Amino acid sequence: MPTYATSNRSAPIPNIENLKKQAKLILRWHRDRYYPVAAQIRTVLPRYRELGDSEVFAASFKLSDAQEFVARQHGFESWRALKRGIDTMPKPADQTHSKPVIIATAAQLFVSDIQASCDFFTQKLGFSTVFVYGEPPFYAQVRRDAGRLNLRCVDAPVMDPELRDRESLLSADMTVDTHAEIKQLFLEFQAAGVTFFQALRKEPWGASTFIVKDPDGNLLLFAGPAN
Repeated sequence: MPTYATSNRSAPIPNIENLKKQAKLILRWHRDRYYPVAAQIRTVLPRYRELGDSEVFAASFKLSDAQEFVARQHGFESWRALKRGIDTMPKPADQTHSKPVIIATAAQLFVSDIQASCDFFTQKLGFSTVFVYGEPPFYAQVRRDAGRLNLRCVDAPVMDPELRDRESLLSADMTVDTHAEIKQLFLEFQAAGVTFFQALRKEPWGASTFIVKDPDGNLLLFAGPAN
């Protein structure tokens, strides 16, 4: 699922027509209640920051709001400021279309029970459920801060459990900024009764890591600075 971040002004000059299309797309996603966009709106527009997903969709959201969203993504306070900024930027003769930039990824975990997996991540690891899809559910996404995990229900394991444990084959890895945070996260999970495949330790390459095993045996690495 897409996650937007504020763009760097040193990036190639955006095309105003493409930005208009982006704004209309955001508006349509809001009207269609496309759940990942609620988190994006909260992150980019301060007046929506304290609202939950359903509250974001219930709130008024016009084309002008979508345009402000796009402007803030590109480092401007308003759509008007964005247009003025683009107009004043030098336009090199050899400028071509901006290169697409991937700004987020989400690991996909294969699980046997969507509800049980969502309960594990929300009740044990402090994630929140972004969406659950299907009747009965067969796909879901959970998140904690900027970390997102997709959950896909399967009838049988897709990996040999003995091989996974023997080779420490990871399904996902997530990172925090400081040593204090990785230690705090480990203690938080420990207090919640989480099963650890590997306890918190300092790695030779200068990181502190620990590995959680989810109910389906997926190995989830959490990492941060060693000092």
